[in-house]
Amino acid sequence: MNDRCADGRPVLFLDVDGPLIPFGGPNERGPEGQLDRLPDGLPGRLPGRPASPGSPTFPAFPASPASGNPLLGRLDPTVGRRLLALGCDLVWASTWLDDANEVVAPRIGLPVLPVVRWPDASTSMSTSTVAEEGPRGLHWKTPHIVEWAGSRPFIWVDDEIGDMDRFWVDAQHPGPSLLHRVDPGRGLGDDDFVALAGWLGAAVPRA
Repeated sequence: MNDRCADGRPVLFLDVDGPLIPFGGPNERGPEGQLDRLPDGLPGRLPGRPASPGSPTFPAFPASPASGNPLLGRLDPTVGRRLLALGCDLVWASTWLDDANEVVAPRIGLPVLPVVRWPDASTSMSTSTVAEEGPRGLHWKTPHIVEWAGSRPFIWVDDEIGDMDRFWVDAQHPGPSLLHRVDPGRGLGDDDFVALAGWLGAAVPRA
């Protein structure tokens, strides 16, 4: 699904790994020593995106996460209702792409949502091409999320947001925005929802 939201409500861009599927441990490794997940900024999360010089090599992440993935048991079935109650247009901003609608949404009580489409993973990308997307330290998702949002206020919920992303969005986005980093060890919790609702009440007053 690729339809953009038509009205002026705030958009909430939602990542899956970390915010919805917490990793629950400092080393992020399963019982057999395999990585439970790969950070979205590293190779394997988006096939075709090169690593930075000196970055470790990771195995390719499955293009279509299996519905039998044991990590799906970490999803909170009540979190969808809480997200909907915020009054935003929810949009998947994850490398899960359409699998987020097929695999994750039914388990947490969400309907089918729009999906941010990242650059074609099959396109060969040089290191120089990636570097031209923004300054060092800028998450590769950030320019695409800002483009998708247009002039609408938005929240971005992710576990890999940094200071450079906030600086860049402040300079590039004309409307209010909140880049909210979630602790990937615990996922979205009460404190996060308080912060999201508080920002919405202050920055995007309801009519």
